[in-house]
Amino acid sequence: MSEREWRFYLDDMIAFAEKVLAYTEGLDQKTLIAKGLNYDATVRNLELLGEAATHIPTEQRDAYPAIPWRQIIATRNG
Repeated sequence: MSEREWRFYLDDMIAFAEKVLAYTEGLDQKTLIAKGLNYDATVRNLELLGEAATHIPTEQRDAYPAIPWRQIIATRNG
């Protein structure tokens, strides 16, 4: 079985980030935490974003040093 093309993980990362933005729109931190479902969905999508980032090849990550890859990947450990 072939491994999934890494470029699809970029699409996943964008989709997860868009969900985070939608779930947190108009909410400050205190309100986000109080809204349990929004908070849980946000944390889960951040974890998924971090997991997807692990599938981006090192040479691609190195080509974009301004992106905080290590911090993004660390979110998967929520």
